[in-house]
Amino acid sequence: MIEVVSPRRSVAEAERTRARIVQGAVNEASRLGLEGLTVGSLAQRLGMSKAGLVGPFGSREQLLEAALEQASTIFHAAVIEPLAELSPGRHRLERLITAWVTYLADCPFPGGCFVTAASSELDGRPGLLRDRLRSMVTSSRERLASEVAAAQAEMPGPHRPPKEVATTLIGLSMAANQEIQLLEDPSAATRAHTAMRHAAGLDQQP
Repeated sequence: MIEVVSPRRSVAEAERTRARIVQGAVNEASRLGLEGLTVGSLAQRLGMSKAGLVGPFGSREQLLEAALEQASTIFHAAVIEPLAELSPGRHRLERLITAWVTYLADCPFPGGCFVTAASSELDGRPGLLRDRLRSMVTSSRERLASEVAAAQAEMPGPHRPPKEVATTLIGLSMAANQEIQLLEDPSAATRAHTAMRHAAGLDQQP
């Protein structure tokens, strides 16, 4: 008897396969870099053919773009989405910094913060991936500056410009990622949390 596969089941299976490939690409690229990820090695790791691996995306570059998007989604789920019910302001910025440092300390990616690594890898390599990453980072920086501005509105001044504070916070997060991943410093997360709170002016009395 021939089994008839419903269109809905076929779509669901295709989506599961695509999600498995993307997650595998994220894990592989986290360790090897986006450019270091090869279709052959990933296909072997997932037990697939090269054609079956690339097929759902159309090209290796589009697969890497999907991996980049997935890494951004994971970061948002860990750091941004838990803040959804909080109004912009000091408390929300405090929670954001805590969630950010927790994400760095217990990173879901084998090689540490995916965007930090990708930024170093792609900053001098023009192309689709760099353009997409630049758009993601620009949007993230603008959102962080807005969070800082909202927090400053609830705190006594004077204040440094929100964009300047955002740049400092991002720099501290990158340093923390290095200390956690490369130096394996067990005190890095606590130190980063203290430094980021201070940079954001959160140590001031309300």
